[in-house]
Amino acid sequence: MSTFQSDRYQWRETYFVLFESSRRPTLDQVRQTLAAIPNHFQITDVQADDQGRFESLTILSPDDFAALDVSYLAGDEVVEQCMALADEFKPSESVDSTKLARLVSLDARFDVMHFEQLADAPPEEESDEMLDPSALLVVLEALIELTGGVGVDPQSGSLL
Repeated sequence: MSTFQSDRYQWRETYFVLFESSRRPTLDQVRQTLAAIPNHFQITDVQADDQGRFESLTILSPDDFAALDVSYLAGDEVVEQCMALADEFKPSESVDSTKLARLVSLDARFDVMHFEQLADAPPEEESDEMLDPSALLVVLEALIELTGGVGVDPQSGSLL
């Protein structure tokens, strides 16, 4: 079940990890990578294709009041997105030129959707300060390393 379907969580943002489809990891590789992160994640709703390659999973991080849905996509849509990003980002001191040059050769991505766990408190007592982005950041870093990919924060328009 997608976290979108849960009334316990609210979607906040989506990040991307772009990489070459030939570097698509297996579900076991993703699980091992996430298990190596020193945190208290709960991994659920795991999906793999017939060859055992990663399709999707959900990561719950109760200590961070967060959840992540991670899913795999490849093909023309990703290629077009990478070309558009390469055009959008102009070389500058704030943009890593190596990562920017790689964008045009990437054809797969992980969508990393970040969700906030809603508190059981009445709305007037809820605080935006409960959501901790730590889970998102460490998972992004681990997936980028696993795939040799490039992370993208579309909200800020930055490469990670």
